Amino acid sequence: MTTREQGLFLRALSGESLSRPPIWMMRQAGRYLPEYREVRARAGGFLDLCYTPDLAAEVTMQPIRRFGFDAAILFSDILVLPHALGQKLWFVEGEGPRLEPVADAARFGEIRAEIDQDKLAPVYETVRRVRAALSDETALIGFCGAPWTVATYMVAGRGTPDKGPAKALFRDDPALFGAMIDRLVENSATYLIGQLDAGVDAVQIFDSWAGSLEKADFLRWCVRPMAEIVARVRARHPEARIIGFPRGAGELIPLYLDAVKVDAVGLESEIDRDFARDAIQSRVTVQGNLDPLTLRAGGEALEREVAAVLAAFGAGPFVFNLGHGILPDTPIAHVERLLELVRN
Repeated sequence: MTTREQGLFLRALSGESLSRPPIWMMRQAGRYLPEYREVRARAGGFLDLCYTPDLAAEVTMQPIRRFGFDAAILFSDILVLPHALGQKLWFVEGEGPRLEPVADAARFGEIRAEIDQDKLAPVYETVRRVRAALSDETALIGFCGAPWTVATYMVAGRGTPDKGPAKALFRDDPALFGAMIDRLVENSATYLIGQLDAGVDAVQIFDSWAGSLEKADFLRWCVRPMAEIVARVRARHPEARIIGFPRGAGELIPLYLDAVKVDAVGLESEIDRDFARDAIQSRVTVQGNLDPLTLRAGGEALEREVAAVLAAFGAGPFVFNLGHGILPDTPIAHVERLLELVRN
């Protein structure tokens, strides 16, 4: 990490309540931008784009040049970590990621104990290039997937509606599933430390499928692994700014905060804002939670919802964001209007 003067984003993560909140958007580098689509076409495959530093740095910078967000987020994917553990990964155009499933002890035995740092070297190089290109006021966010979310893909080999394959594995063979989670904990921490060493200012840990678990399983497979990752990262980078995003956890988030010592929590669009303000923002900075569908719709609906988000959270430590990633068919004019509303 750097010791530069903090911009609005890092000040908000430090617990400051600001007169206007910092703003960035999940998946802000992506298909809604024509300049991204042009680079993506030149790159060939999606993984080629992730692992080519000049191209990955370019698409990371594109939304900053166009919109002036208060933070850039590294262009990569949560599944580069199992890829670096030796699991075969590819992307099917229009459908998403595919992996060779790891659903039994024999397949798990073929997975590396430690990540191949040579495979992740291009990611760290992208971090260095982007940090050098950003202004001091603009933060750079690194990230990884949380163990539960990454494991759902590793076990099934793809996204599944109910996360059934991973749930079946932890019920049928909890020791094997626990070993997979432990391996992801250790290597996720190593990966985040590598990003911080390379120059990111903060990291976000995406637990996109946290809401798919009942309370006891949430505590075992989401909360405990996350607490261990945060502890390991802080052992190397005590001042690291860390955002947790247990998407869909809702009223279980206070239990998450009891154990997971993050600086901020991302809020999905569906969470009750009064609850989030009283039970979560009273403890840490919150980030969110405009519905990406509302941003796509624009107009009066967008203006009403931006006002509602600001009314709910604007008086406390807050980062304006979406409740999940921006949709590919979102008009650029709607993003421009969002920025006007938040900043004015």
